[in-house]
Amino acid sequence: MAKSSNPEGKPGVRIVVAGDRGTGKSSLIVTAAAETFPTNVLRLLPPTRLPEDFYPDRVPITIIDTSANPEDRGKLAEELKRADALVLTYACDQPETLNRLSTYWLPELRQLEVKVPVIVVGCKLDLRDDQQQVSLEQVMSPIMQQFREIETCIECSAYKHIQIPEVFYYAQKAVLHPTGPLFDQESQTLKPRCVRALKRIFILCDHDRDGALSDAELNDFQVKCFNAPLQPSEIVGVKRVVQDKMVEGVNERGLTLTGFLFLHALFIEKGRLETTWTVLRKFGYNNDIKLSDDLIPHSSVKRAPDQSVELTNEAIEYLRGIYELFDGDLDNNLRPVEVEDVFSTAPDSPWNDVPYKDAAEKTALGGLPLDAFLSEWALMTLLDPTRSLENLIYIGYPGDPSSAIRVTKRRRLDRKKQQSERNVFQCFVFGPAKSGKSVLINSFLGRPYSDMYSPTVDDRYAVNVVELPGGIKKTLVLREIPEDGVAKLLSSKDSLAVCDIAVFVHDSSDESSWKRATELLVDVAGHGEDTGYEVPCLIVAAKDDLDPFPTAIQDSTRVSQDMGIEAPIPISSKLSDFNNIFRRIVNAAEHPHLSIPETEAGRSRKQYHRLINRSLMFVSVGAAVAIVGLAAYRVYAARKNASN
Repeated sequence: MAKSSNPEGKPGVRIVVAGDRGTGKSSLIVTAAAETFPTNVLRLLPPTRLPEDFYPDRVPITIIDTSANPEDRGKLAEELKRADALVLTYACDQPETLNRLSTYWLPELRQLEVKVPVIVVGCKLDLRDDQQQVSLEQVMSPIMQQFREIETCIECSAYKHIQIPEVFYYAQKAVLHPTGPLFDQESQTLKPRCVRALKRIFILCDHDRDGALSDAELNDFQVKCFNAPLQPSEIVGVKRVVQDKMVEGVNERGLTLTGFLFLHALFIEKGRLETTWTVLRKFGYNNDIKLSDDLIPHSSVKRAPDQSVELTNEAIEYLRGIYELFDGDLDNNLRPVEVEDVFSTAPDSPWNDVPYKDAAEKTALGGLPLDAFLSEWALMTLLDPTRSLENLIYIGYPGDPSSAIRVTKRRRLDRKKQQSERNVFQCFVFGPAKSGKSVLINSFLGRPYSDMYSPTVDDRYAVNVVELPGGIKKTLVLREIPEDGVAKLLSSKDSLAVCDIAVFVHDSSDESSWKRATELLVDVAGHGEDTGYEVPCLIVAAKDDLDPFPTAIQDSTRVSQDMGIEAPIPISSKLSDFNNIFRRIVNAAEHPHLSIPETEAGRSRKQYHRLINRSLMFVSVGAAVAIVGLAAYRVYAARKNASN
């Protein structure tokens, strides 16, 4: 029971009590633990432990007393930072201590970046002047508006034993069943992430997929979450409560999603947060309302640097079905609102930010065709397979999550076999500024040519399906590397391990662009030779609609022959003449033993190794001759002795 209540799996809850001197901190702690008011109390108490059966959640509590003396400020800060929850005290008979909450204590917590639930406690309620009676809500409302970290407020009296156990119950509850992730106090509504999680739970419990929880489905839900069935009269009562407040919450088939969400909002408003948290945790959610780590098969994505992760055919077929389900008008155009709907049961939509935003081809209506939808999934699986698995689970993937992905063979093995069986290839696109890299990538996504120059500052990804002869489809990921980002990329030993093929783009009309592109080619090829992660390389001569620089043919022929790679491939984005460039990129990636450039340093290194190997061979042959000669001499000597 304690484990299900405590999502972080902690052995207990640590509650720190702080506040001005003389506000009743120590008396509050002793009275809670001993259930008697102390006549004499220490200035600073040692840690006080409440047993695990003190409250229903059966999670032990450790209460830490603190000193407000200036000389103890360092120790106080240390304890505040270790707290799971904070009880902040003021004295009901000393109004100035209440003012100090907003002028000193709460700002100090923010300064120290203490981000835990705060319970504000007014102690010494029995000493308050009867002439100064004001409601707690009236006093605390403006402070709670300013400091949203305050979970709740309570007044108590240790002397008269008024609401003492409640203080630490609320503090423990704020840790085990926090309000913040679930409910927006200002708007009095469920938070978006909470709504998304509850929607997923509703769909999982709606076994017949009719958009409502029948009485049988409601009962199954109750048994799963609370280990107890609902009586028929209780089910009728639940539906009546919903229907009285929200007609659309119930229909002839049962409790609708709207009604399900309303019920949870009602539980939270009435302070029954543990009900919603129990439901969330039964379905694997943690305090951030994300699936717990132990539900994600992390071992499935373990891989060597030169291995990658792809979706299996089983997962791709499931995603095809999802696309058809959400593409309501069946026009092969999943509109942005429909994409949002696909991920409405995930904590957030994963494609709203880079590198996925604008990484796939869009229709004229701004939506995603099926190939683009699957391409986005392929990109997410390549770059962040754990996130891809998480989102597959969030959108309802029915099988074992580990069956949705596969780890490819190592690229080194592919090179030895002289063939790659991958379905997703990653191509690094290098080139100097204004060489045409971005225009090439835009054309890959079906976007029209533009003369407007916009420098690429950060790495940019583009993904699309490339159809090969015979109707075979492969997914190609282009990663544009800004010129000034190359040095940083190559500073990592494994940076080329994830690369299937590299393309070097230059402006064919500009000699300086060509020279810089070849420098980049040598740098990348050299890095591959040094690290063992050699990659096939192609040179792309962009802007073929312009006149080439005078020595373009001679220079390109020399470099191609010297480095042992294909001659530059001319393209013109302006004229939409791409010379089958994307097919050629995929074809080169499928044959990873070809098109690998060799630098002068690499060639010298190979010659040196050949020389060493040849020398070792001569030494071994010489040694073998000597051994044979020695053996022959021994045979001869033995025979001679025998004849004598």
